[in-house]
Amino acid sequence: MPSLAESVVKELKTILVVVGVIWAVYILSFVLPVTEYGLQPRTAWGLLGIVTMPFLHASLGHLVSNTIPLIVLLLLLAGSRARSWIIAIEITVLSGVILWIFGLNGNHVGASALVSGLIAFLILGGFFERRPVSIMVAIITFLLYGSSLIWGVFPRASDVSWDGHLCGAIAGGLLAFQLARPARSGRKWRLFRKAPPAASNTDP
Repeated sequence: MPSLAESVVKELKTILVVVGVIWAVYILSFVLPVTEYGLQPRTAWGLLGIVTMPFLHASLGHLVSNTIPLIVLLLLLAGSRARSWIIAIEITVLSGVILWIFGLNGNHVGASALVSGLIAFLILGGFFERRPVSIMVAIITFLLYGSSLIWGVFPRASDVSWDGHLCGAIAGGLLAFQLARPARSGRKWRLFRKAPPAASNTDP
């Protein structure tokens, strides 16, 4: 059975492949108008963007600003929880659905919603689960990206998709709460259930 370090190294390879695909799509955008396939709220065509949005970026600065946080957060997720890619996919889909329903009109592109969702998930997951590893990851995540999450969800007069950040944070928070699965026990709410096995004890 692989150790935690071995599991993280294995996940890093997958993460780098995913990030490589995101960069490849950006390079492709110089030849083909792929950014047109972003998420466009409340349109049938825009539903495709729920899946494609994280792979599309409007500029090099936009792409660079998402790349490093995405790598760091996915590594923290992989090192603290089993089935980390399922969680990442759930955050992507749920944040996309919320943005499609409630987002401002426009063409939303970028992995920012996923980044915000991962930040919220890792921080709130530590609070809900209260496992030593998840608490440590929550503290690291808050110190690295807590301020970015807070300021990123406020409306601003720019081309930044603050509503995408907000929907990502909501999705991450909801999934963190769902993972804890509060259950009624007598007169008290059990806010925490048994934590899932560590990433090193399961197949990726």
